[in-house]
Order: sequence, then structure tokens, then C-alpha cells
Amino acid sequence: MVALKPGGDGGLLPDVLAAYRARPGAVAVELALCGVAERARLVRDGTADVAFLHRPYEDLTGFDSEPLLVEANVAVMASGHPLAGRDHVRLAELDAGPPPRWPGSHQEVGDPAMLMQLVALGRLVVVAPESVHDQVRRDLTCVPVLDAEPTTVVLAWPEGARSRPLAEFVRTAAEIAAIRTGAEAATIRTGTEVAARRTSAETAPHHAAADVAAPRTAAEVVARASGGVGTFRDRSHRE
Repeated sequence: MVALKPGGDGGLLPDVLAAYRARPGAVAVELALCGVAERARLVRDGTADVAFLHRPYEDLTGFDSEPLLVEANVAVMASGHPLAGRDHVRLAELDAGPPPRWPGSHQEVGDPAMLMQLVALGRLVVVAPESVHDQVRRDLTCVPVLDAEPTTVVLAWPEGARSRPLAEFVRTAAEIAAIRTGAEAATIRTGTEVAARRTSAETAPHHAAADVAAPRTAAEVVARASGGVGTFRDRSHRE
């Protein structure tokens, strides 16, 4: 089962599902559309196998994860908000309010529809990844936030999970994200990480194991550690 909030996949999921279905050994995938705070909980309690989460806003403790997309943030506000006509805003301007800013205020509200209703009523301004544009109601406006920390969309699953179907799903998502962002690799990696791996490979003693390519994604680590096949958790899922 894949847990996500509406729009929380950065627009990747349709292509990921289509590509995953074409993979040998693919299994049926059930989707759980849920509130903001429920995604991680569903994975932690074993209801879901993997979730689309947003870093740095969510706690990834106890999860392995694969970064997919990095998005700039926008402020979602009522069309009548004093800042709605601006080309961009800064966090300090939003915090000067009213209304208050989420995340920060109304943390207990995790339902996306409820959040948007509070925004429409002028009770809240929501800072969210720019892909939220596709989900925003006509009576709301999105304004880029210049100094908000970028949001990284990640797939997260329990540490130590051993499932080839799960690994294939994560690998597929990483490849689709790489295509979407124009990256050459199947995962998002920095030049520093690449250089570090190259330096390590050049300085390490050569032995037979060095001839085996290092896993390129966290999914490959899961796959190599797994000897089993079947569904994500060896039970049937529906798509």
C-alpha cells in the first residue's frame, strides 16, 4: 500500500504506476489517500508499505527513504488577501499576518480539504510545495515564497524492509523523477556525493567484491538484501 496526501506525490504517481505495472514481477498496488499527519503513521503501524513524505517538514526517524523531487514553495492564500497580487513574498511578510501561517499555526489540522477551506475563509495562509497549484481552488491564489526552505518529496519505508516488489516500486519512482527533472541518474545525488564515491573507489584496495557495482539507489539496497518475491508485504493489494 502506498500512502499519500492529495497532491503529495509532486505529480509523479500516475507515471510511476504505469511504469511499475510494466516491470516483470510487479504486484498490484493499493493507494491510501489520507491527511498530512496520517501518511507516516500508516507506514509506522504497518498499514502501508511506503509513503510520499515531505522533507524537512516530516520526521523520517525509523525510515529508509529515496529523494525524488525538490520543489520551491508557494503561499496559498485567499484571492482577497493583501499579498495575493504580489509576484513573490517572504516568510516574514506572511508571519506579520493576519491570518497565521501553516505549518506553524493550526498544526492539528491535517486534512487538505479542511486546510484549503480555512484559507478560503481568510483564517490561514498555507505554505506548500509549488505542485499544489494543480490542487488549488479557483478562489485561492498561489504566491512564490522566496526564502522558504525547498521541499524534498521522498518515498519513505520502514528501515530494514526486505521486499523486491517494494524495491522495484521505489526504483521506478526514482527513475520517473529523474526523467521529470532532466537528471541523468536514476536518483537525486549531489556532485559532492559522486566525487566522494569516486575517491573512495580509487583509494580502496581492489578485490573481487569491488567488481560488483555499488547500489545506485536505496531501493537497490533493499532488493539486494531481499531474497523473496511477492507483494510488498506478502499479501494481496488492490490498485
